Amino acid sequence: MQTLLEQSDPQISDIIDRERIRQNTTIQLIASENFTSPAVIAAQGSVLTNKYSEGYPHKRYYGGNVVVDEAEDLAIERACNLFGAEHANVQPHSGANANMGVFLALLHPGDKVLGMRLDQGGHLTHGSPVNFSGRFYDFCAYGVHESTEQLDYEEIANLAREERPKMIIAGATAYPRAIDFAAFREIADEVGALLMVDAAHIAGLIAGGAHANPVPFADIVTFTTHKTLRGPRGGAILCRDQYATAIDKAVFPGMQGGPLMHVVAAKAVAFHEASRPEFRDYAASVVLNASALANALAGHGFRIISGGTDNHLMLVDLRPFEVTGKVAQECLDVAGITTNKNAIPNDPAKPFVTSGLRLGTAAVTTAGMGEEQMVEIAELIATALRSADDSSVLAAVREQAGALCSKFTPYP
Repeated sequence: MQTLLEQSDPQISDIIDRERIRQNTTIQLIASENFTSPAVIAAQGSVLTNKYSEGYPHKRYYGGNVVVDEAEDLAIERACNLFGAEHANVQPHSGANANMGVFLALLHPGDKVLGMRLDQGGHLTHGSPVNFSGRFYDFCAYGVHESTEQLDYEEIANLAREERPKMIIAGATAYPRAIDFAAFREIADEVGALLMVDAAHIAGLIAGGAHANPVPFADIVTFTTHKTLRGPRGGAILCRDQYATAIDKAVFPGMQGGPLMHVVAAKAVAFHEASRPEFRDYAASVVLNASALANALAGHGFRIISGGTDNHLMLVDLRPFEVTGKVAQECLDVAGITTNKNAIPNDPAKPFVTSGLRLGTAAVTTAGMGEEQMVEIAELIATALRSADDSSVLAAVREQAGALCSKFTPYP
């Protein structure tokens, strides 16, 4: 029986079906991706997409919001309860938008901000010169220690004393170690800076108790809902009550118009799912799987940046295999393993080439895989990259990857 979409737009229906097949039959190791639950998908694909709701619950610029107000109220309440926050704004369309909202609320153009270097694990919105953050604000950057490849909090403190930033950003997009938020709070207090934590990658681990919670230490916490939190694509901001009005005004009308109410409802579903006891088991398994995958890859001769991982991701130095990140990503795509190239600290290669891969275990853990499967995946990666130019080997690996995925199908 044809679905409504198949009847109305067979081309898009076919694309969606093929993407579902791709997700079901290949190994997903991109650290910023996950598989949402059918309940999240149902909320996001609901009639709430039809409603314009500029403003905030009970203070809208349009009529007819009495029902959708309840959805946003629930999302706000659940976010605050999940993370122990005083205030939440659940309207940002993305993590980058959430970060922009914080800057707009609490900084003036030209203010100095201390963030993590993009080429050592930071995000575009942490001061990249091609991003709004680097164009409108005066960013200075900290990185990782040259020998340990981990954050050196004394070095960060010295830099903060020298630069005297108005805001310090803790958090990263490619840093495999636990972050000491108490240390960042101490540094911020010493120099009189605001502390913002970008928890985009680790929000689900925080909610599940597998990473320390930054909320007690930070003035503001931003995060995405689609990575380890396993919700719809979107962002959110948590803050102390004293910043609530400024944050809300910055998001709307400062930078966004009407919120996506279907996405807000899907965020509420995700927060509810993350509050359940089984989500704590999931978060713990994500971390165990990441450690197992990193150890197994090291056993095959890969160098793991910083010597391991404390969270859901790892950075892999490919130079022992004499292959670039770009080549490895393309090769593994052919072999049925989805990854992304990524710079490693002090990378000699160009940003579009890189010497590394960033791998994450959130999605494969959602699919039901465990430590035993991580060992198998590491072997498949090593086999493929040892024969990156041999199509027959890559085809054989793809067949093995498909066989593994057939036992762990996220969307049957």
